[in-house]
Amino acid sequence: MEFTLLGPFAAHHEGRQVPVGSRRQERCLLAVLLLHAGSAVPTGRLIDLLWDGAPPASARATVHTYVGRLRAALRPYEVRVETRNDGYAVEQGRHRIDAQEFTGLVGQAADARDPVERIGHYDRALALWRGPLLADVADDRLRARLGARLGEMRLAAVEQRAQDRLGMGLHDQVIADLTPLLQEHPTRERLVAAQMTALHRTGRQAEALRLFGRTRALLAADLGIPPNRELRTLHERMLRGDPRLDRPPGPVYAVRVDDQWLPWSTSGHPALEFCNTYAGWGGDRLPGAEWLPGYATLAVWAGHLDLVEERLVTRLREPAEATAALDEARRFRTDLYACLTDPQDGRAFRAVAGVVEDAARLSVFTRGEDGLGRWRPAPSAGLRQPLYAVARTAAELLADPRRFTVRSCPSRTCGWLFLDESGRRRWCSLGTCGGKGERGGG
Repeated sequence: MEFTLLGPFAAHHEGRQVPVGSRRQERCLLAVLLLHAGSAVPTGRLIDLLWDGAPPASARATVHTYVGRLRAALRPYEVRVETRNDGYAVEQGRHRIDAQEFTGLVGQAADARDPVERIGHYDRALALWRGPLLADVADDRLRARLGARLGEMRLAAVEQRAQDRLGMGLHDQVIADLTPLLQEHPTRERLVAAQMTALHRTGRQAEALRLFGRTRALLAADLGIPPNRELRTLHERMLRGDPRLDRPPGPVYAVRVDDQWLPWSTSGHPALEFCNTYAGWGGDRLPGAEWLPGYATLAVWAGHLDLVEERLVTRLREPAEATAALDEARRFRTDLYACLTDPQDGRAFRAVAGVVEDAARLSVFTRGEDGLGRWRPAPSAGLRQPLYAVARTAAELLADPRRFTVRSCPSRTCGWLFLDESGRRRWCSLGTCGGKGERGGG
């Protein structure tokens, strides 16, 4: 069974709505228990919430009656309402509660080290909200008492997602997300700062400055305080025309190609470049960490390394929906990394070989402007052209004795792959990894 609390209250079973609770107070009582699923809510607390501190003499008996009706309605769906001491609890079970799912997704986002993964968790979490908490069974006062923690978690998720999107250059998305929220929370300073930054980076500096002025006036009128230091500093930097505000700070060891940050070519082979975890990209990275924030980066990178023709790059990055192709490329990268770092990993080799064989079937041999022939992915490969291009280079490396000279930088925060034909290198060539304490005499 599925219960939705983040918006109008509803209960569904196998896609069909289930009528639970003939009275608003009954549904409200069930909602309170669902918000605390697995834990007992004392009867006194239920009475206080349902009657807002002014209960009738029959309140305890009424709660008991409501619970009996709810048990009868939920029993066919194996949702149990238990009596625990002087209170009641909805038993944790296979039923789904959107508020619990939201909290879990926000927790996963907080644990994710990769901004793309974080944004994905936040997107799924925030999509669960269909309106104010318990929009049809709770008034504003009860909603504030029940949902203050969830409401704060929601705003914090929006703010963190906005920061991650700003770091990836997704300024228009930030503006679209925050504009309606700022109407509800005009003095929420982290929201204001993110919106000001996004407006500034899209050439709307005057709007950003006006937003600061409105926020300053509201803070003074409503709360009697000035903007916080971070917001004032942001405003001052905009007035000075600080060029560092114009775009996110560039990653260490990166180059700007079109509108994408791409890593320096350092490993000596395109297949290794594709696998590499790039040190200095916004924090500690481990093998498999994400340096592809979106499909556009993959397309630009493939063109930059001459794996696909430059004239195709613009066309490749135009499609709005390329999630499946990007996910497939990331899976291939994970398998290829495993294959290159462990020659005995038969599973990884078979996974790589499957993609290589698909690439071979969808390749054409063409003559370049330099007069040399080269294999290219066929146009029929569509959005998989960058993947199939790198798969061919991977196949060439795996068929070359040089594959046994592939080394992985042992730094805990690096893991770069590089060719070491001398057999004497241990660390990669970047100064951002292998600190003096780690390097020792290497």
